[in-house]
Amino acid sequence: MPTDRKRVIILGSTGSIGRSALSVAENLKSEIEIVGLAANSQWERLAEQALQFRPKAVAIADDRFAGVIRDRLHVDSVRPTVFAGGDALVQLVREVDADFVLAAVVGAAGLPSTLAAVERGLTIGLANKETLVVAGSVVAPLAARTGATLIPVDSEHSAIFQAMHAGSHAEVEKIVLTASGGPFRTWSTEQIRAATLGDALKHPTWQMGPKITIDSATMMNKALEIIEAKWLFNIPPDRIEVVIHPESIIHSMVQFHDGSIVAQMGAPDMRTPIQYAMTYPRRLHGQADRLNLAALRSMNFEPPDSHRFPALRLGHEVARRGGTAGAAFNAANEAAVDAFRAGKLRFTEIVQRVEDVLGRHTFKECPGLDDLLTVDAWARAATNTQ
Repeated sequence: MPTDRKRVIILGSTGSIGRSALSVAENLKSEIEIVGLAANSQWERLAEQALQFRPKAVAIADDRFAGVIRDRLHVDSVRPTVFAGGDALVQLVREVDADFVLAAVVGAAGLPSTLAAVERGLTIGLANKETLVVAGSVVAPLAARTGATLIPVDSEHSAIFQAMHAGSHAEVEKIVLTASGGPFRTWSTEQIRAATLGDALKHPTWQMGPKITIDSATMMNKALEIIEAKWLFNIPPDRIEVVIHPESIIHSMVQFHDGSIVAQMGAPDMRTPIQYAMTYPRRLHGQADRLNLAALRSMNFEPPDSHRFPALRLGHEVARRGGTAGAAFNAANEAAVDAFRAGKLRFTEIVQRVEDVLGRHTFKECPGLDDLLTVDAWARAATNTQ
């Protein structure tokens, strides 16, 4: 193998984004070297990945599996360093030399390791919305100080990142986030009120993990994306719009002051934005199917219904308020989704519970990281004890 391959750490390698990233790495093995892999508790899958890609180190957050994964990996031809425990992912980022870190740990749990990568001034593929939703006011200035580069991996923010190259930041009039509408786009309010977990997990377009899929069903994913876009692109919330686009072919758009709209299109395949982030600024041969525009014939757009999907209103509110609002909002949503998956909440109660907790939290306009983590913990408890 060439010695100048890009050295990549994948945080959350056993999840859907992590597995797609490894598919990209396998396809581009002459360009990419996997030097670190990390997971929460899926030690068997992590071990399989390590045996295939032979990284310098792996990390497992659940230290109950430290011994068994060491036994599995400590064969003569592999023998990676194994970090285990609550700080394992942070240790991996701090101690293994890398050019690129893919932050794909779901939820606020991914914040410490992403911050460690920012502190090192690395290039980070951000597949974790929550890092900027919770701590954008901390992460953005830290990245500016250390020289870290944040490249979004969400298909929508990747599309905006690419489209923004068509003009200067001062020339941007607004950005438009597209949304599939999720499984309940055409459902009535009464039907949505009776939605089951199985219904919520049937996404019409994308194959994703359960938490992200449920967020798509509530449209909480778009609310989080509004907040994330504010920090990624330094755009005020009133210039961030959402439009429903069921085909998921246009991944998002940027409108400039001259009226031009630049859109990024492609087949709905997460390997494309993952590869773009990994190889940026180069574009290499990718695995996704190519669009057949003649067969496509038409694309549809419609405004979101804020009555059936009130999460969007909350997303704009949180983005406008800033401060600790994002931490309360995100933590309450994670806890409410867990409660829904456990059968403790109805589907429509997810957003209701989030709005209640957001309204009751003690708001602080200029928080530090400790303040944000305190609010995060409080909001989770408040969501679960109501």
